[in-house]
Amino acid sequence: MGLAVFTHKSGRAGGIFFYAAYFRAAQFRDACLRSLVVACLAFSPVSFAADAPLAVTSYKMAGDATKMRIVMNFDREPDVKWFLLRGPHRLVVDLPSTKFAIDAKDVKARGLVGSVRYGDLGEGVSRLILTGKGPFAVDRLDVLKNEDGSGYRIAIDMSAASVREFDAALANQALTTGSTVSSDKGGRVGTGPVSNPGHRFTVVIDPGHGGIDGGAEGLNGTVEKNVTLAFATELRERLAAVGKYDVFMTRETDQFLRLDDRVRIARQHEADLLISIHADTIRVKGLRGATVYTVSDKASDPEAQALADRENLSDQFAGMEIKDDDKEVTDILIDLIRRETHSFSMRFAQTLVGQLSTSVDLINNPQRSASFKVLKAPDVPSVLVELGYLSNAKDEAQLLSADWRGKAAQSITNAIALFASARAGAGTGG
Repeated sequence: MGLAVFTHKSGRAGGIFFYAAYFRAAQFRDACLRSLVVACLAFSPVSFAADAPLAVTSYKMAGDATKMRIVMNFDREPDVKWFLLRGPHRLVVDLPSTKFAIDAKDVKARGLVGSVRYGDLGEGVSRLILTGKGPFAVDRLDVLKNEDGSGYRIAIDMSAASVREFDAALANQALTTGSTVSSDKGGRVGTGPVSNPGHRFTVVIDPGHGGIDGGAEGLNGTVEKNVTLAFATELRERLAAVGKYDVFMTRETDQFLRLDDRVRIARQHEADLLISIHADTIRVKGLRGATVYTVSDKASDPEAQALADRENLSDQFAGMEIKDDDKEVTDILIDLIRRETHSFSMRFAQTLVGQLSTSVDLINNPQRSASFKVLKAPDVPSVLVELGYLSNAKDEAQLLSADWRGKAAQSITNAIALFASARAGAGTGG
């Protein structure tokens, strides 16, 4: 009001003073506005985003006990460091302070991953811990930008490995850093086999079925899972008596095992040979005798395909079938058969048929093939031995005979000796 009175009573000089005062008032006003804007920006969400925790928007795992992929999506790019620990075998992933908005069912143990833990360590660090079901290799751990611009993701590929391979990765880790950025370590861990000059020829014997999955049942009530375990135990004892091999069994009790777990055990022992033992039933009257199967995408005959279909359904007995329709992990669900491994499997199958023919009855065309999941280890020569058919009374009686089991087990032992010797001579065995 004082300024208005001055204006009305003033002449030209007063007018000039008025405009000068007005200009200074405008400057003050603009300065205040700028200060207000700066203050508002300081408390705006944009400023908060820089200090807000990283957010995990989704977590997915897919695969089986031999190979797994884990994918975690983030709202922005994470600064990732990771390392391995043993006792048990673990992959530790360190992140900036992170909010884990994860569905409990997505982190439920499956396949090669025995448990998933995560949480805040304090001081701006969060941690994800993946505990393996035995030793594993980290084939790849990458931070990738999502193609749709929605954020970033971590993609982790793990595969079953031996204790020796895991320990070699740990030793390599100790020579570099205790905690390494993912892109640096991805090329160092799990990229291939490590030389093992002290390795002895290793056999893994797989007694088919077990636990809730009894397998076939004979005319007189004989259950396949019991026959296979008894025979596998006999074979193990004969191989151990030779003293030249390391021998392991996928199960030593009445235990249910997934098919991929059987493959995992063979790979983690660095097996030179996997022998899966079975005793099936068949509707063809009069069919009896032993059969040796190798893996093939196309079955050698309808009977072989039918047998493979039955055996491959074993996992469903415990309601543990893995669905593999996640588009993001289809690249890990590939054909695992390597040509060299398949070639070794075929050679052993031929040797085994020759040895078994000297002591037990074989069916016509005893060397056959079909797409058995348990034979699909990528680097382990594998065969499935069908000891006989429980649907045949004579075969059933022989399978229960300790004398017959001894003769058959000795024939397999002889075949393994020939195969191990040939591989050692070629420089590929222990």
